[in-house]
Amino acid sequence: MSSPKINLLGLPREQMEELFARWGEKPFRARQVMKWIYARGTSDFEQMTDLGKTLRARLAEEAEVRPPEIVSRHDSTDGTIKWALRAGSEQAIETVFIPEESRGTLCISSQVGCALDCSFCSTGAQGFNRNLDSAEIVGQVWLARRELGAGPSTTDRVISNVVLMGMGEPLANYRAVVPAIKVMLDDYGFELSRRRVTLSTSGLVPQINKLAVECNVALAVSLHAANDTLRDELVPINRRHPIAELLDACWAYAKLYANRHITFEYTMLEGVNDTVEHARQLARLLKNKPAKVNLIPFNPFPGTRYKRSPQATIDRFRQVLLDSGIITVTRRTRGDDIDAACGQLAGKVNDRTRVRLGSKMISVAVQNL
Repeated sequence: MSSPKINLLGLPREQMEELFARWGEKPFRARQVMKWIYARGTSDFEQMTDLGKTLRARLAEEAEVRPPEIVSRHDSTDGTIKWALRAGSEQAIETVFIPEESRGTLCISSQVGCALDCSFCSTGAQGFNRNLDSAEIVGQVWLARRELGAGPSTTDRVISNVVLMGMGEPLANYRAVVPAIKVMLDDYGFELSRRRVTLSTSGLVPQINKLAVECNVALAVSLHAANDTLRDELVPINRRHPIAELLDACWAYAKLYANRHITFEYTMLEGVNDTVEHARQLARLLKNKPAKVNLIPFNPFPGTRYKRSPQATIDRFRQVLLDSGIITVTRRTRGDDIDAACGQLAGKVNDRTRVRLGSKMISVAVQNL
């Protein structure tokens, strides 16, 4: 039986160079292939005309460029696009492109489902099946560029920003997420700035500390409450890493790079976390710190018990933070007519491990670290 082909998508440059070295090739050949894959969007080795015929034949025999398969595509009236991508038998993940006047943001997934069980999130309600590998993570960016008609020019920035805010907790899949990010940042990969790649986490503190040293990109923290009692209910990982511990890790992360802010995501839930007193609590936590706040109007999904805070309530909450000198914006809801808005991504998660807070949840959530 022949060995399965190596999927070159998601291999960081050093691993690509090691592979080519085993084949007796010079490192620059690996970099040439990366340019073809990422800058030109090429998956056909025969089109890589600056490679010798022997190398092209070996690549065709032993390697491939295989992105996830598209199951469906949905286009919103506001221009947002959501793809459902196959992630194994009867499993699907979701990827969303959000076009804006000055940029194009791609929201990608890191897991099939999520084990952290945040109570207001549709993805968490689906349960958890498995981690994505680095090829499946990078493949979402590669595939979206192709679908959006990105040209061969390295100055083509149809996708200018990538956010790991889709299905899953990225830091619970650290071993695959970090190599994928390295490809996004590499000059021979997607050439994205560290400031244009954002990782969103619910608060896995040890992995935040590791990421700060190994692959420091923009960090967004799903906070959603300013006291431990409420956050324990909304974001159960808080019972393991409470707010004070989480914030210490955030300030240490920001300190490594001058002028770096941490973004704190705060979903506005009517009657739950949206009072003036809640805003004052949040202001006390973040005042005079390298922080900015994204207020996210809650996006409902079937079966949820929560409701979106009225706009007047959101505006009042925002003003309390602004009066405390904290940069605060209210995120514009995009793609809600196709269930592509923040917190709505659900994909298709079968054969799932439905776990909640406790030793079992933690073991599932941080596997493969």
